[in-house]
Amino acid sequence: MSSQSDQLKPGGSVDERPRRKSDVTPPSDDTVKVPKSLLNLFQNDLVQQQPQQQSTTNGKETTSTSSTTVIPTPVAKPVQEPVDERSKYRSPLVSRYASIEMSYNFSDTKKFSTWRKLWFWLAKCQQRLGLDISDEQLDEMEKNIFNIDYDIAEAEERRRRHDVMAHVHTFAKCSPKSAPIIHLGATSAFVGDNADLIVMRDAFDLLITKLAVCIQRLSQFAQDYACLPTLGYTHMQPAQLTTVGKRACMWIQDLLMDLKNFDRMKRHLRFRGVKGTTGTQASFLQLFNGDHSKVEELDRMVTEMAGFTKTFIICGQTYTRKLDVEVLSVLASFGSSIHKMCTDIRLLASLKEIEEPFEIEQIGSSAMPYKRNPMRCERCCSLARHLMILVNDTLGTHSVQWMERTLDDSANKRICIPEAFLTADIILFTLQNISEGLVVYPKHIKQELPFMATENIIMAMVAAGGNRQECHEKIRTLSQKAAEKVKIEGLDNDLVERVKTDPYFQPIVSKLDVLLDAKTFIGRAPEQVSEFITREVEPNLKMFPSVTANTAKSAELTV
Repeated sequence: MSSQSDQLKPGGSVDERPRRKSDVTPPSDDTVKVPKSLLNLFQNDLVQQQPQQQSTTNGKETTSTSSTTVIPTPVAKPVQEPVDERSKYRSPLVSRYASIEMSYNFSDTKKFSTWRKLWFWLAKCQQRLGLDISDEQLDEMEKNIFNIDYDIAEAEERRRRHDVMAHVHTFAKCSPKSAPIIHLGATSAFVGDNADLIVMRDAFDLLITKLAVCIQRLSQFAQDYACLPTLGYTHMQPAQLTTVGKRACMWIQDLLMDLKNFDRMKRHLRFRGVKGTTGTQASFLQLFNGDHSKVEELDRMVTEMAGFTKTFIICGQTYTRKLDVEVLSVLASFGSSIHKMCTDIRLLASLKEIEEPFEIEQIGSSAMPYKRNPMRCERCCSLARHLMILVNDTLGTHSVQWMERTLDDSANKRICIPEAFLTADIILFTLQNISEGLVVYPKHIKQELPFMATENIIMAMVAAGGNRQECHEKIRTLSQKAAEKVKIEGLDNDLVERVKTDPYFQPIVSKLDVLLDAKTFIGRAPEQVSEFITREVEPNLKMFPSVTANTAKSAELTV
């Protein structure tokens, strides 16, 4: 953190001119009147209460106490460097939730070692194409890819106000023989943009595998409960029956679309490549004395070394920020799938139909010991909301990239891109934990099933010689009375008992058990589950051997 004296002059260096006292300390008469009731809000070392004032009234000395106390305006004190990481703000995305592998993917080590790899690949390809670069220089660069002195880098950046040039000089200090050819012909976006593309590609690889595991776990759950009837809801009101497994397949179908979107987006990523300051490759054309074929080959070779098959033919100084919009749109779409699924589970938990895992020593509420809150699904919904709005950052950034580029993309991009992937990673880990321990309670359906069976009862009565309209009125009246017992008195649904004791329905009493069999109300739901798993889920999971072999580790939450 810089001190007050760290003022930049127009040229970018630190202004070390002597300060007037008034520049540092407020004038003595610059005071603030603070009500006594608020004094306790100030730290003791900043509060200086005025002494009581004495005055003379009718010859007597009296002591008056003002309703306010005058104190000097506090002067900011130097802030000590925190002694440990817990004395600083840390993003909970990393400190609390994210996986080790995704945290590393967006770490300084991954970022700056990738910059050095890019400089090494560039120099290596330039040598192959005839530039005067020695094997000794290349060996030195390669050996120091991970030898990053962050203290030097930070000092260089404070001095130069340029992160890429700071790391060019830092790399040069540990690779002095290579110093003349590091970053040769390149611009900052060569390392910045290309490294970002590499990191996003690797992040998608992590997400794709984790999403496939979640789909596999949910598919097993769907098959286990393919035939278990449950109440369907439209408008969040009881509707026709479905099955627990069929509903899970609705969630899986959305996640399959996300899996395909992730894979498509990963394959759609292009390398920025070797393009120069405004994307014209002019600097490289000059290096190779106007030989266009060598510039094209340099671009192709570096792109291949970075593991990409395609590069942007057209770009400004940076790759088009429209790509970031596409990347975060895919992640936002995934966020909506998660929010829908986990909201469903939260609602079903309140209906006592399905619950997420709940550990033996887990506490649902500090005040209400009986509570079993769906904290995992609530966490997923909370994070999904954050994930869904991050795309707005990239939309705004892309819209203001004037001409070949503006730098107002940089600070925003450093935040929204890592946060999007870290958030998706956390969600997937939590979702795996949920899908591995879902608990089903099938009894809730019994309260609504009699109402669902009324049409079957009417049809059976008509088949036995009854009048459809008369039967409809009879069953409507009985249903309303049964509903009152449930809603007003909080009792069980007694419609079936009412039907059995009503003389009108005697012709079909013996058939009621068959008419009320829940499996006669679920249509082709079990067959649809089987067909969906066989034709759509399993073919998409075949590309993940560890998933299909069910060897992926179980997900255990630590917080």
